[in-house]
Amino acid sequence: MRSTEQSRGGEMELTGARISVPNNVATTAPKPISLVRLFFSCMVAGGVQYGWALQLSLLTPYVQTLGLSHALSSLMWLCGPVAGFVVQPCVGLWSDRCRSRFGKRRPFILVGCLLISAAVIVIAFSSDIGYKLGDTKEDCSVYNGPRWRAAFVFVAGFWMLDLSNNAVQGPARALMADLSGPHGCNAANAIFASWMAIGNILGYSSGASGEWHKWIPFLANKACCEACANLKGAFLIAVVFLIFCVMVTFVVAKEVPLPSIKGSIEAAEDRVGIMDIFKSIKNLPPGMPSVLLVTSLTWLSWFPFILYDTDWMGREVFHGNPKGTPAQMKAYNDGIRAGAFGLLINSVVLGVTSFLIEPMCRKFTPRIVWVASNFFVFICMAATAIISTWSLHSYHGSIQDVIITPDGKVKAAALFVFSILGVPLAILYSVPFAVTAQLAANEGGGQGLCTGVLNISIVIPQVIIALGAGPWDAIFNKGNIPAFALASAFAFVCGVIGLFKLPRLSRSNFKASMGGMH
Repeated sequence: MRSTEQSRGGEMELTGARISVPNNVATTAPKPISLVRLFFSCMVAGGVQYGWALQLSLLTPYVQTLGLSHALSSLMWLCGPVAGFVVQPCVGLWSDRCRSRFGKRRPFILVGCLLISAAVIVIAFSSDIGYKLGDTKEDCSVYNGPRWRAAFVFVAGFWMLDLSNNAVQGPARALMADLSGPHGCNAANAIFASWMAIGNILGYSSGASGEWHKWIPFLANKACCEACANLKGAFLIAVVFLIFCVMVTFVVAKEVPLPSIKGSIEAAEDRVGIMDIFKSIKNLPPGMPSVLLVTSLTWLSWFPFILYDTDWMGREVFHGNPKGTPAQMKAYNDGIRAGAFGLLINSVVLGVTSFLIEPMCRKFTPRIVWVASNFFVFICMAATAIISTWSLHSYHGSIQDVIITPDGKVKAAALFVFSILGVPLAILYSVPFAVTAQLAANEGGGQGLCTGVLNISIVIPQVIIALGAGPWDAIFNKGNIPAFALASAFAFVCGVIGLFKLPRLSRSNFKASMGGMH
């Protein structure tokens, strides 16, 4: 193995390094495609993100209405990272070696999307299924107690959804890297981030509407009242949209089947076991360990907000309680919808920013862009904790209040923070994956494995937050504030470490043009 470093513009360019990817898998790219075709090849990311946006904005608050406590609701998110720890690298390497006539990535994307659809339907009808299995027969409009069978079905569907999302994300990103060709990895990841923004906009709009029970009145019944019917309607539309998106990706993304690529047949014949996959991690490109470390710390600073953003709006900003008085429950639901609206604005900002990432990386280098985003998150998470304290001190209501309303200035400040967080979120969704794809390309391929291993560095912090956020908040008995304060500290530490540890890729690695979009 040889590696050379060239200095350019104050940054060190990693070039010429070649290592053998696992079992010498060939990585010859398919025939170059237009940027428009590349854009629609990634449409499946929008479909998956639509459901993910609903999952983030509605499910943590909703499961608390079924009986799970605030602390236990964080444990519900454990399946995703646990499954991702195994699923992401396995699916990544298996897709690198897949010999299907439909291509390397698309079969995994199709199966994963079908599983997502099934999981979404289970979640949407969890209250109905729990009712049939023996939950209370009281009308949901008057019963506020736990419904454990519905909660069990909900969590099972939630875990299946997380597992399926993990199975799709890696191959979808690897597909973009495979097809990017002369457009470059950064352009491909910018397109991926833009589709995620579109999915977020549609998903958060759907979650914020709160009108599904009126538009589709038959969704509501004795076991499923307004909040449940709204969730059910939004998730059923998500299934339709996902199926449409995966069909477009399957038609537009023309992969070259692996056996037809010269020199790949022998590699594809190799049997790949679970332990072989994890042994392959030692073949990661130089620079990847630093990327994995900074990625983990970055996500540690993000997960408290991702898990509790709308719950924070309902509790700390709107002073609601999902298990309190009717006025508190209404205030909580109003806060959830306001939070979903804030995430909608966040997604618009994310979408716009995703098209600015490439020129920013060319001007400042991806390392500086990534590090700057971490310091930006540090400021925003600190602001979130400050807003929470401000809101709690400015509220003078009581449990006897018939109507609970938030302070207008506090609400505006919270929505502003939601909005501007779209800038670093766009960087988080794009730059780490672009850097990973570039490092893999410098070493001769293996994008599937590298992307899968990168996702391990995402799921490990999710396990830490899922296990620790609820108990951490319970110790201090202050809702979501302690988790957000800790997130601010992680973001600052991550920014400092990233400044010194991230690989110094040259600006020349990010010269792909987006002009073909017009």
